[in-house]
Amino acid sequence: MLGMWRGRRKLLVASLALLFIPALTWLYLSVGSFQVKPLPLSPLEAQSSMAVGRRGEQKSLELRVRAVEEENHALRRDLSRTPRSSPARHPNSDHHGNQTRNHSEEGTGDNEGQKSAAVVGNRSDCVQQPMVDKCETIHVAIVCAGYNASRDVVTLVKSVLFHRRNPLHFHFITDSIAQQILSSLFHTWMVPAVKVDFYDADELKSEVSWIPNKHYSGIYGLMKLVLTKTLPSDLQRVIVLDTDITFATDIAELWAVFHKFKGQQVLGLVENQSDWYLGNLWKNHRPWPALGRGFNTGVILLLLDRLRKLRWEQMWRLTAERELMSMLSTSLADQDIFNAVIKQNPFLIHQLPCFWNVQLSDHTRSEKCYKDVSDLKVIHWNSPKKLRVKNKHVEFFRNLYLTFLEYDGNLLRRELFGCPSEADHNSENLQKTLSQLDEDDPCYEFRRERFTVHRTHLYFLHYEYEPSTDNTDVTLVAQLSMDRLQMLEAICKHWEGPISLALYLSDAEAQQFLRYAQGSEVLMSRGNVGYHIVYKEGQFYPVNLLRNVAMRHVNTPFMFLSDIDFLPMYGLYEYLRKSVLQLDMTSAKKALVVPAFETLRYRLSYPKSKAELLSQLDMGTLFTFRYHVWTKGHAPTNFAKWRTATTPYRVQWEADFEPYVMVRRDSPEYDRRFVGFGWNKVAHIMELDAQMLLWVEYAHNTLPCSSTGLSPFQCAYDYKPPLFSALKRERSMTLWFCPMPT
Repeated sequence: MLGMWRGRRKLLVASLALLFIPALTWLYLSVGSFQVKPLPLSPLEAQSSMAVGRRGEQKSLELRVRAVEEENHALRRDLSRTPRSSPARHPNSDHHGNQTRNHSEEGTGDNEGQKSAAVVGNRSDCVQQPMVDKCETIHVAIVCAGYNASRDVVTLVKSVLFHRRNPLHFHFITDSIAQQILSSLFHTWMVPAVKVDFYDADELKSEVSWIPNKHYSGIYGLMKLVLTKTLPSDLQRVIVLDTDITFATDIAELWAVFHKFKGQQVLGLVENQSDWYLGNLWKNHRPWPALGRGFNTGVILLLLDRLRKLRWEQMWRLTAERELMSMLSTSLADQDIFNAVIKQNPFLIHQLPCFWNVQLSDHTRSEKCYKDVSDLKVIHWNSPKKLRVKNKHVEFFRNLYLTFLEYDGNLLRRELFGCPSEADHNSENLQKTLSQLDEDDPCYEFRRERFTVHRTHLYFLHYEYEPSTDNTDVTLVAQLSMDRLQMLEAICKHWEGPISLALYLSDAEAQQFLRYAQGSEVLMSRGNVGYHIVYKEGQFYPVNLLRNVAMRHVNTPFMFLSDIDFLPMYGLYEYLRKSVLQLDMTSAKKALVVPAFETLRYRLSYPKSKAELLSQLDMGTLFTFRYHVWTKGHAPTNFAKWRTATTPYRVQWEADFEPYVMVRRDSPEYDRRFVGFGWNKVAHIMELDAQMLLWVEYAHNTLPCSSTGLSPFQCAYDYKPPLFSALKRERSMTLWFCPMPT
């Protein structure tokens, strides 16, 4: 028995040895391929360890990340410079050999990146995605019409300019209003490497006016359908955007998606994130035909050259005509027709990941487009509620939008490194002129101010004006800054005629003004007030530039040049119109002086007649304007004569005269070299009185600027001496005085 047990024991040991030796060998060979991770520390040990090494680890991590990014940028540059001879590298072919995959196999677009990564991972070689060339121009088309859309599109443009690294070419399809506003804005914005072209939307109306449209965008909501015909024939691709879009990334990333188009794909769109095209929103809801959920046209990638070859114009027209026979009208403008075409021709569509158009309208699936808000690319405020839309991350979206809304647009005038801008003669001449100024001149800053180009947004709010038929209409002209905003309502109550105002504001203050105006019943009830925003830049208040901006956009034959602190008497508007006929101001060169008074009281019963005004003058509650500070300013008005006058009388110009006058619209502008306070109106009145002279001899009697105690008017005085020393032989403009009705 003992011998038998020993034999069995030997057999058992041998069996165990045969089993463990391979296992130990495998374990030994596998140790080299695994990293031994330390056991987690206790909470106290972990906290003390992190407190000691956190700063060093963070710095080293930042350095490593920076080094990796630099290596990646260098690698991308090298790859982009490498010649591509393989036919598979064509921008319109499948880089991974999967050329037979159609639209239905691409899914919802949310996992497009994951699919691409999986395909790349199965290949032995590394395929780099096509990159946008550093200086390649990106073309963007936007349909914009009206005052409000022209204001809203600026936020979109700011978000694009903020992130961009490439030259941009904006193609605006506009009505006459938007073209006037945006052309002036971009001309004064002077952003390097940005080109802007305009296309008259009114000429395109006949192309789409036959389509009944219930959408609030009106006929302009159908203009995207005719872009292949509108945009230049040599333009091959373009990104089309709605005005209510905000970019959270470089638009070049979206431009690079064109390289992913395959076969006959010509349209890049994001799936619609609402249930609209599913037809189950309410009883008898009958939307236009669409592929699945349909597609949203707030962001479109168009391959224009291929669309033209496919006869896109004929394609969408035939589809629209057929569907309108049963649908009668569109509900979502061009989006309905785009979807009907795609339903019939699904091969046309390249579905974009939904983070390229996160649609923030109520009851959408937008929250499924991203795991974190940092993943977002493009935000689309496509609900009429705009910022009041419902979304669990709406605060983040709203803050992002407000950031660009109030962002200082002057900061976007930055050059693109390594991408020389096209020659701009205006910019070149400006730089040449500035280089000729003497920086050691004590008046250098004042002289430089006259060449500052202030970004200007005309007609910031809706404007309506119906010209009068008798050519006597008068516009009140004034300028103001944020601290005089409270005067607007009072002026609108006193003056029922058209008003042209230039406001000197920052981007943030412009939005405060917008909220103030939209919350005022008085201002919102007036459509004939033109608000023109001149954005702040530099250290001086460009008072005469502001006056000129307001004067240039007067639409009436005459204008009353006032200041924002003055309230016109009730009925002055109609009185001045009658004076135009009485003094025959349409054919004669005359300026009608309106006397100015002031009060030191905060609350005052406004005089309703001349008799009541004279009574307040006698009681000391009113004074002739600045009689105790600057008597010369209004002395030629001859207030003693005015007290008894019943008809207009002629007054003679005298030095330092600065009245408030009504003149013809073609009168000379103010000299913009005057900034801040002092002499700005004096010089203008002198020019009104003297510029039409048959013969003028100038005597140069200048005051030199000393190195201390400089003021803007001293420098302007020295800069243009003829204004203050003209010897007049004959006048062709006369000054007349308004006596005010009794």
